[in-house]
Amino acid sequence: MNNSKDNMGAMSTLTEVLEKLKTRGMDNELRLSDHGKLQGMNNVYKPEDLTIIKIFRFEGMSDPADNSAIYLIRDKEGNTGYVMDSYGIYSDNDGAAFDEFLKQIPVEETEDWK
Repeated sequence: MNNSKDNMGAMSTLTEVLEKLKTRGMDNELRLSDHGKLQGMNNVYKPEDLTIIKIFRFEGMSDPADNSAIYLIRDKEGNTGYVMDSYGIYSDNDGAAFDEFLKQIPVEETEDWK
């Protein structure tokens, strides 16, 4: 594994990715509101307002069902934040509504956020 502090691909844990996002000013967490929209970065967003630019996936060491993901998201104004999701019983998000919202956000993975 590459230990370069600037190489996001070398990150192996959720904590490492969150710390790196923080150092780059991308630590704006977006959460699903009661209104069924994502809110954060002083805005309320519909799926068409956002683009997923990177997905980080993590598997638990001892339990394959212990999975989580960080979705790095950019809005139309160029602001970048993230949505964190744990799968299964550990999820903080309202299952179907959250999943449906994420499915509607276009995915255009890019390396220009590094």
